[in-house]
Amino acid sequence: MEKILLSILHYNKPEQTLDCLVSLNKLNQTGLDIKVLLIDNGSKEELSIEKKLYPNIKIEVIRNEKNLGFSGGHNIGFQYGLKNGFDYVMILNNDTTVDKNLIQELLKPFEKNNSVGVTVPKMYFTAGHEFHKDRYKKEDLGKVIWYAGGATDWGNIISYHLGVDEIDNGQFDKEGETEFASGACMLIKREVLQKVGGFNEKYFLYYEDGDLNMRIKKAGYKILYIPKAILWHNNAGSSGSGSTLQDYYISRNRMLFGMTYAPI
Repeated sequence: MEKILLSILHYNKPEQTLDCLVSLNKLNQTGLDIKVLLIDNGSKEELSIEKKLYPNIKIEVIRNEKNLGFSGGHNIGFQYGLKNGFDYVMILNNDTTVDKNLIQELLKPFEKNNSVGVTVPKMYFTAGHEFHKDRYKKEDLGKVIWYAGGATDWGNIISYHLGVDEIDNGQFDKEGETEFASGACMLIKREVLQKVGGFNEKYFLYYEDGDLNMRIKKAGYKILYIPKAILWHNNAGSSGSGSTLQDYYISRNRMLFGMTYAPI
C-alpha cells in the first residue's frame, strides 16, 4: 500500500481550506494510505478543524508562528513526509477542488517508469474565477484551462502555462513530459526529495516550483503532465491575483531564477 502525504498550506482564509477538505474527503483511496498535513503558515487566527466532518481522511494540523512563505511552509511538509516514511509527497494549494481520482491517476506513471520523478494534473479555473470570465458561455465555466503543461520562455525569463484561458475540447489530452510543473499541485516521489531536497527558501513565494523543476530534471528525472488527473483552482487565492505582493515576488524571483538558470 502506497503511503502519500498531502502537504497543504493554510493562510488566513479558512473557507478555502475547508472547501478543499470537502473534496479531499471524497478521494478514491483504494490501495492507498493518505494523510493530509495542514500547515497553518502564521495565520492571524489559529486554524481549527472539525475532523468529524471529514471522516474519510486522516488530518493533522501543524502551526507556524510566522509566515514561512510557500517554499518554507511546504519544506516542513517535505521533511515530515521523509521522516515518517511516506512514499510520495503531494503539494496542493488550499484554493483547489480535486477530482476524486486525482491521486489514482497521478500515481499510474510511477508504476511504469522508474525515471518519473513528478506528475502534475490538468487544472481548470474554478467556475467564476477565470481571468476573463465574461468572454465564456455559462456552460463553459469550469471547463476553462488554467494549466495543461508548462514551459519557460528563456528569452524573457518567464514560465507560462499551456492552454491557459482555452475551453477544454480535448486539445490537451495527451500525456507526456512537461518542462514546468505548477506548484499548485505536484506529486513527488520520495527518492526525488531525498536526492534534490525541497524548495529553495530564497524564493519565499513564486518561482520556487520552477527552481525545483530544474533541479529535478538535472538529476535525471522526468516531469509528466497527466491530463486524466484533474482539479479546479481559484488562482492566487492567498496572495490575490494582480496584487502588489504577487507582482513584487514574481518580478524579484524571475530575476533570481534567470540569473541561476538562463543561458547568457
